[in-house]
Amino acid sequence: MGFERFSARDFQVFAISGFQGRMGAIKSQVRPKLEALGEALLPELARLTGDEVFAHVAKHARRTVNPPDDTWVAFGPGRRGYKKAPHFKVAISRRATRFLFEVGPEYAEKTRWAAAWKRQAPKLAPALKQARGLAWFRNEHDEEPAALLAALSTEALVGLADELTRTRDGQLVLGRRADEAEVVGWGPDDYRTLAVATFKALAPLYRLG
Repeated sequence: MGFERFSARDFQVFAISGFQGRMGAIKSQVRPKLEALGEALLPELARLTGDEVFAHVAKHARRTVNPPDDTWVAFGPGRRGYKKAPHFKVAISRRATRFLFEVGPEYAEKTRWAAAWKRQAPKLAPALKQARGLAWFRNEHDEEPAALLAALSTEALVGLADELTRTRDGQLVLGRRADEAEVVGWGPDDYRTLAVATFKALAPLYRLG
């Protein structure tokens, strides 16, 4: 099945209060669309990264009580998972869709990656700051970004690398947010266009890994 689009009903899944009800709706209603979107984006991501990329749809297997506030399809170089490497992600939550690049706490080489980012950030900063809507998110699950990259100085951009190593659970999350009100009017090509534009702008960071 090809990717269709996310409807208002898909966003409303995250307003369901109970664990069983929300997880059931995610599995039956949202997950198939994420799987289709993942398949649609794989060829373009392989071209952008210059390497084989695999799509992984969130299963939320560790959750048994609290329902997730978002769900996603992630893209990385590992066939068995994505968390141990820098990765891209398309996430949907109650009020937004987010197109993200992440380096997370499970990446064993995050100290080396942070050092590479500090060396390359001054060179990469102009393009990142000029890309419309790119932002920094404090946490991968945040719907609202902490700051637009265009508003940060080059020194502040370089300093974002410290977010990775400040704590054991440190992470670096950059990307774009699209509001629910905008997204529900999109067609399938609109998702692909914004995803590819976002990931193309952030691909140099992916290749640092």
